[in-house]
Amino acid sequence: MQLSPHYDFPIIVSIDGSPSDQSAPLARQRRRLEDLLRGLSDEQWNASSRCGTWTVKDVVVHLAGVNRFWQVSAAAGIAGTPTRLLGGFDPAATPSMMVDSLGALTSAAALDMFVSSNDALLATVADLDDEGWEVLAESPAGHVSLRLVMQHALWDSWVHERDIMLPLGLTPVVESDEVRSCLQYAAALSAAISIGLGQPITGHFAVRAANPQVTFVVEVTTLVAISELADGVVPATASCLQGDAVQLAEALSIREPLASSAPHEWRALLGGLATAFDTPSEAG
Repeated sequence: MQLSPHYDFPIIVSIDGSPSDQSAPLARQRRRLEDLLRGLSDEQWNASSRCGTWTVKDVVVHLAGVNRFWQVSAAAGIAGTPTRLLGGFDPAATPSMMVDSLGALTSAAALDMFVSSNDALLATVADLDDEGWEVLAESPAGHVSLRLVMQHALWDSWVHERDIMLPLGLTPVVESDEVRSCLQYAAALSAAISIGLGQPITGHFAVRAANPQVTFVVEVTTLVAISELADGVVPATASCLQGDAVQLAEALSIREPLASSAPHEWRALLGGLATAFDTPSEAG
């Protein structure tokens, strides 16, 4: 399926939070993954990940490739000329073709590529003030704040870190700010993709999660807005998804099934992300 990003005003996705709140988790997660990869054996580099036929090395090659897009998008946004590169992009087919074209890389070369792409990305956003984090830049959803572009970048790498570690029998680190960010972004992205497909699932959708504790509402109209609920009180009109925050983030990222108790409205909302990646929304 080809993406149909929203490049016009009003901005398609908004998420509560301070402008610079993605800076620390973005850098921490990438440096942590680098450290993990440096300690893997050749056998582990060639082991299967959770990503279909991709090995650990394939996932790393993919992350290095998309880092280059994030860096280009960020630099263009900061310069005041946000890119429009993703119209017609196929998130299911194109990444696989890129990984296949670089399949002959050694694990050492893949790690070097990943580290250098992280360096370039993090250097691009290192010195931004709040105004800089709010400039428009390109994400798969379209033109959003640079903060949200980096939130997508964090979510993508966080999920792929788990794609690498869990099949190897390793236990991922759980950082509260990373989990909160990824859970909120996964909820917003599927709704935004559905709007781009012309198949919006409108309404109010709530999440009440634990470990870390976070409660928020996703309002979906022709736009997507996430509002945190500091008091934890969910509006009676919202369809509420409840559970462990990491497990919910995994489910909203189409990595494990939603619990059988999950509201049917949430199953419908996940259709956007499942369609984009040509993946059953109840994938395990």
